[in-house]
Amino acid sequence: MPDTKLDIENIRGQFAILSRKVNNRPLVYLDNAATSQTPARVLDTLEEMYTCHHANVHRGVHSISQEATDRLEHVRHRVALRLGAASDEEIVFTRGTTESVNLVADTYCRLLSPGAEILVTVMEHHSNIVPWQLAARRNGLKIRAAGIRPDGSLDLDTVSAILGEGRVRLVAVCHVSNVLGTVNPVRSIADMAHAAGAVVLVDGAQAAAHMNINVSALGADFYAFSSHKMYGPTGVGVLYGRRELLDRMPPYQGGGEMIAHVDIDHATFADLPFKFEAGTPDFTAVAAFDAAFDFIDSIGIDAMAIHEHALLDEATRLMLDRLPGVRIFGATPDKEPVISFLLDGIHHYDTGMLLDQLGIAVRTGHHCAQPLMTALGIEGCVRASFAVYNTMDEVHAFVDGLVRVQNILKN
Repeated sequence: MPDTKLDIENIRGQFAILSRKVNNRPLVYLDNAATSQTPARVLDTLEEMYTCHHANVHRGVHSISQEATDRLEHVRHRVALRLGAASDEEIVFTRGTTESVNLVADTYCRLLSPGAEILVTVMEHHSNIVPWQLAARRNGLKIRAAGIRPDGSLDLDTVSAILGEGRVRLVAVCHVSNVLGTVNPVRSIADMAHAAGAVVLVDGAQAAAHMNINVSALGADFYAFSSHKMYGPTGVGVLYGRRELLDRMPPYQGGGEMIAHVDIDHATFADLPFKFEAGTPDFTAVAAFDAAFDFIDSIGIDAMAIHEHALLDEATRLMLDRLPGVRIFGATPDKEPVISFLLDGIHHYDTGMLLDQLGIAVRTGHHCAQPLMTALGIEGCVRASFAVYNTMDEVHAFVDGLVRVQNILKN
C-alpha cells in the first residue's frame, strides 16, 4: 500500500491544520481540488519575507528591495524550468488561474478578426468559459463547445469536426476536469488545433499538483495554473505564453512596472514579462510558492501521484461495493484523484452537511461547471478530492460516513 512507500505520518506532520478537530471529530480534508492545505515551510517563508525581506520589488537600489526582487525572479526561473519554457520571459505572475485566462481572453482576442471562433468544452470550469464569452462580445467572436462521451472523456470527433470548419482561432481546454478527473489528451488537441490555424490555452489548475508539466511536449501555446491548489499560498498564479504570442498581445492592465516611458498623452511599455505585471506583485506569496515546490520535490510528484491514485481506486471500489445506487461521474481509466458522485435519492447538499458533522470536508454543488452539470443531467453533486497527506484510513472513514448518511436519510 502507498502508506508503506511514503512516510505519511511525517508528511501530515507538516500540516498543522490536519491535527485539528471539526465538530469534535478528527478533520478528514477531502476538498483538495478547491484548495490544498499549506505545509509549515510555506508558512515559514511567508513569515520570513514579511519579517526580513519586505520591500517593493524592481523599484529600489537598496538591499532589501534587491533581496525581494531576487526571490521573485528566482521563482520565475524555477517555474520556467519546470514547465520547459524557452525563457523566463514567457512566465507571467498573476493572481491565479482565473486571472491568467482573463489576461489572454482580454488581450489575445483583440488580435482576432470578427467572426472568428473560440472552441471550449462542456467540462470547463466557468473560469475557462466566461472570460471567452466576454471577449467574444467585445470583439465580435463566436463560442463553440465540444461535448463529452458517456465515460466522461472529451468527444474528440466533435473537436475535429469543429476545427475542420476552419473558423476556430483559439481552443481553450482543461488539462484535467475539476469534476470528472478526466485527463484530456492535450497534445492531440493541440496538434489538431495548430493544423487548423488555432492556438491552444490549457487550464492546468487541476493538473499542476499531480503531474509533471512540459508545455513543449503538450503543444500548449498558453498554460495557466495556481499556487493554492499545489500546497502554496493563495493569490499567486502563473501564465505561460509563447513569446511570439505575448509579444503581439497588448497590455492587460496599466500602472507601474509595466511601462518603459510615460508622458501625459502617451506611454511605451516594458519588455516581457513585465508588460503584463502592472503594479506591485504579491512577492511574498511568490517566494512562498517556491517553498511549495520544495515540498513537492522533497517527496517526488510521481510518488505523490501513485499514492493519490491508490486512494482514488480504494474509494471508488468501496463506494461501488457499499453504496447501492451510487452514481459516480467520470469513468476514464486515465483519471486524476477526484471522485464526484450522488447517493441514490439524496441531495448533494444534505450529503455534504452530514459528512461535515462527521468532520469530513467535501465540496457540493455545481463546482463552477454548470454546462457540465447540464450535460450530465444533474443540478449538482458531491466531490471528494485527494492529496498526498490523505490516508487509507481517511478513505475508509469517508465511505463509512457515506454509509451512515445513506442509512439516516433513506430510513
